[in-house]
Amino acid sequence: MNPTTTVDPRYSDPKAIAVSWDETRKLMEAAELFWICTVRPDSRPHVTPLVAAWVDGAIHFHTGAREQKFANLRDNPHVVLLTGRNQWNHGVDVVVEGDAVQVTDPTVLARLAPAWAHKWDGRWQLMAGDSGFQDDGSDFVSEVFSVVPTTIYAHAKGDPFGQTRHRF
Repeated sequence: MNPTTTVDPRYSDPKAIAVSWDETRKLMEAAELFWICTVRPDSRPHVTPLVAAWVDGAIHFHTGAREQKFANLRDNPHVVLLTGRNQWNHGVDVVVEGDAVQVTDPTVLARLAPAWAHKWDGRWQLMAGDSGFQDDGSDFVSEVFSVVPTTIYAHAKGDPFGQTRHRF
């Protein structure tokens, strides 16, 4: 999965170079926290932090069936996931656009569950259940979603600033 990568001159310093796909992917793999934006049924946005994992060309997250983002996804699968640094002159911010699709296949869930083991000091030891994840020692089942990106933006901050677009 190699996207078409370009620097958008409208939002970039003339000296900006593209953030490579390899670097962007590594930033997503290493990120401990993402923010997800979904849309409520009344069209208001909903944004909340979550732990996500980049596996097999998609970003995956899980949520409880009673949470607002789960309710929003029933009506509108379009999501934006963001990660990066909250500093103006350092780092790269990454924005992932796509549609969230629920994952219920036990074989796929079993392959995805270990991806969370290194997040947050390994505190999340997820196990694949019949249709979602369970945290070790808990009866709570969380719903799992996969987002195959349509576009990923990598915003390089500092000198030079640049906006890279990875289109799939």
